[in-house]
Amino acid sequence: MEALTEPPAAHRTRRERITALDVVRGFALCGILLANVKPIAHTGDVLRAAAPTTPDDAWMGLLVEQRFFPIFSLLFGVGFSLLLESAAARAARPRVILLRRLLVLLAAGLAHFLLLWPGDILSTYAVIGLLVLLPSTWLPRRVVAGLAPVLVAVALFLGGERFTLVAGLFLLGSALTRYGVTARIERSTRVPALLGPAFAAAAAPALWWSAGQEVDDPGFGRALALSGLLLAGVYVCALLVLLRTPLRPALTAVFAPLGRMALTNYLTATVLVLLAARLCGCSPEAWSSARVALTSAVILAVQWLWSVLWLRTHRYGPLEWLWRWATWGHRP
Repeated sequence: MEALTEPPAAHRTRRERITALDVVRGFALCGILLANVKPIAHTGDVLRAAAPTTPDDAWMGLLVEQRFFPIFSLLFGVGFSLLLESAAARAARPRVILLRRLLVLLAAGLAHFLLLWPGDILSTYAVIGLLVLLPSTWLPRRVVAGLAPVLVAVALFLGGERFTLVAGLFLLGSALTRYGVTARIERSTRVPALLGPAFAAAAAPALWWSAGQEVDDPGFGRALALSGLLLAGVYVCALLVLLRTPLRPALTAVFAPLGRMALTNYLTATVLVLLAARLCGCSPEAWSSARVALTSAVILAVQWLWSVLWLRTHRYGPLEWLWRWATWGHRP
């Protein structure tokens, strides 16, 4: 999943890494793990929304539930178009490169789904990539940019329907790259500084609406999806602004290693959560939000350490390296 790996080279021999993408990707990985710990530990349950039963659960729902998967989906579309640029510059049939990448992702996702956890997102991303993103490469960028908000709006109208929402976010990310926005995110904070407060102002009533819904209410899915999208926008804009401050070195040190090895870390997190659940010995249903947060923090600390150590001597994470090899047909 390009959203889970580094941006490929494009018109130059080696495109300089866009550090902001690594940081945002790593940050989103942390949130995805926090949201997924309990469902993974409950072996067999797919991630689903639930009404909070304690103040801790309420805070977890407010800050985490459905807030991070939109970021991953957007980044997938961004990375897909970056790969198209790279493939167009390096291969006679660039879409074959894209097809191979999606098929390998589908195989990895199905293995993850069948062997470890039925809440896998990789296979879903691969299927939507094959059905939506790959065909969109033949469309003018203005059409892609126009379809993105339409699909997102339709998804919200349908109560936050996942397939359509992800497809819309994929196309939005693709359009951002095709219009050159991705290449400029390191240069200026003007746009995120303006959009962040706007997202926050819109998120406040959306969160209030979401908090007032019961799980069985017809509008629950719509409220959850809308508040998730808006708060995801707040998170991304805040990170991009902070990356232009003296906090940049700290944010890069913490999140970029996780982001550069996000595919490896996403898949190994499932194994680590299942191991933690086995060692715990109690039902994951009884896990408090504090235990979920502690479990996530320990796993992320382990993953951060091995990511830092691995990247000192390797350009790519182990699964990223294999995925890149399968995509291009030769050793990276």
